[in-house]
Formats: sequence, structure tokens, C-alpha cells
Amino acid sequence: MALPPLHAFRVFESVARLGNVSAAAAELHVTPGAVSQQIRALQVTLGVDLFQKRGRQLALTPSGSQLQRSVTSAMEAIHTGVRQLSAHKHGAAKQALTISIPQVHGVAWLATRLFTFMAESPNFQLKVLTSSHFHGVDWRKTDVAIVYGMPPWPGFWWRLLHGIHMTPVCSPQLLRGPNAIRQPSDLAYHRLLHEDDGSQWRRWQAEAGIPYAGESDVHFDDFGIVLQAARDGFGVALSDEVVSARDLDEGRLVQPLRLSVPALHNYYCICPDAKRETAEVSSFINWLIEEAASPQSEPSIAGRSS
Repeated sequence: MALPPLHAFRVFESVARLGNVSAAAAELHVTPGAVSQQIRALQVTLGVDLFQKRGRQLALTPSGSQLQRSVTSAMEAIHTGVRQLSAHKHGAAKQALTISIPQVHGVAWLATRLFTFMAESPNFQLKVLTSSHFHGVDWRKTDVAIVYGMPPWPGFWWRLLHGIHMTPVCSPQLLRGPNAIRQPSDLAYHRLLHEDDGSQWRRWQAEAGIPYAGESDVHFDDFGIVLQAARDGFGVALSDEVVSARDLDEGRLVQPLRLSVPALHNYYCICPDAKRETAEVSSFINWLIEEAASPQSEPSIAGRSS
């Protein structure tokens, strides 16, 4: 017996599953007459009745039920094969992208979001490096970076991600005892923790109207150490609403004073001018900008070196 056309089996599977010629015709984008003709031709070729009428519905005969099981299995095998081929082709076309992020900002804000990006963009393969500042980024390897600094950077495209404000943060234990922090002048009894040369604390204390207590501060080149020292009660740090959000929510840090001042530097997305229009870089930057957008964020500003 010659094998009937494969299209006839597709029509049969649709009618068998839906139990109605008109419904199958709508699914297959053909007329009901064309569906009925295909079913009649298939029954003649096979020499058996595949359906019987039950009111307005079509019910499978025993022969029809047997054929449905075989056809359904075959259709599923075909779909599986196509999906596997597509997945293989998709995997072979993965686009490699190397990004650089500040370690503390990355842990606090970006790292978990990167898994969302990967789920939404399975054709990307990411490599993540860490560096906080522009001059620490290895631009021989990096396609896109988030840096803490201030533009312009000649030869690079940049975009503001977070316009941040700095506020004192400390362990809840510094809110208790005889030297509890209740007003700016109480900072004189506590060690000030820095990641810079003291410029940010000078700005904050000037806004608060108190003298700069430079003799009691400590400087670290890693902001992660600054925050950990603050969590452990060794002093007061200046931090922003992005990096410290989780610590504040979970009570490891508190804001003893409400005064906040604009940061001297902010977080920027940056890439070499020559890479800005490549598909993978453009896709990641667009996603990153959407993630950074929030009611708390300052308006984004774009720029390009001259």
C-alpha cells in the first residue's frame, strides 16, 4: 500500500483532536470542504472508516483511535527533532560578551539581574570581570563596563545609570549608648570610614554644618571593606541608596541621620565608541538601561567623546 500524503495525516490529527471539521479547518487555515475531502481520501486509501458521527461531533472508530495514537506519536517525534535542531543551531550561534562591573555594586544590584538577562537572552554567553573605576578596566577584553566615576572618557560612549546620593550608614548598635548618633555632631565620637581621600565626607559635613573630623577617619581602597566595617560596628560609612538597599532592608545597616548629598561620582555604563553599534553590545546596553530605570533614578544622560 502506498503511503498517503503526509498532509492528510496532519488533517486527520487535527480533526481527531478537535472532533470537528470546522474547528480543524480554522486551525489549518483551509475550508471545511477541503478538510472533509482529505478525510474521505484518507479513508478510501486505507480502506477503513476513521470517524463516526455523534450529533455534531465526530468520534473516532477503533481504527481511527489506533491511527491517532501512531500519528500523534509521529508528529511529536517530528516536533522534537525540529526543536533539537533549532536548539543546536541556536547554541552554536551564542554571542560572547565580556562585561566589567564594580564588585560591591555588582553584588548588591546587578549580579542577580544578570541571570534574568541570561534567561531572556539564551543566545548570549557572558564573562563577568570586576573593576570599580575606568582605569582599572581591562579594555583589551571588555565590551561593556559599569564604572564609578565622572565623564568624559575620550574614545568611549557613556550613559548615566544611577545618579546617587550619599548618606551615613552604620550598625544599629551605634544608635545605643552614651555616644549614640542622634545628630551630626555625634559623629565626632565615631570613626569615619572612607574609600576615597575624604572628599565625600568633607562634602557631607559641610552640608551638615559641622567641622571635618579628618583625624579619626580610615581609608580603604575597597568599598566592600568599608561596608563590612560599618556592619560590624567599627565606624560610620557614607553609602548610596543602590549599594546599601539590601543591608538597610534587612537591618544590617541603618541611616542614623537623614541628610543626603549628591555623590561626587556616579555609576555609568560605558563602552568603546567602536563597539557601541554592534548587536550584542547594543542589546545588553538597552537591557541594562531599562533595569536601571526607576522612580529613584535621576534622568539618564548620554554623551560621546568629541
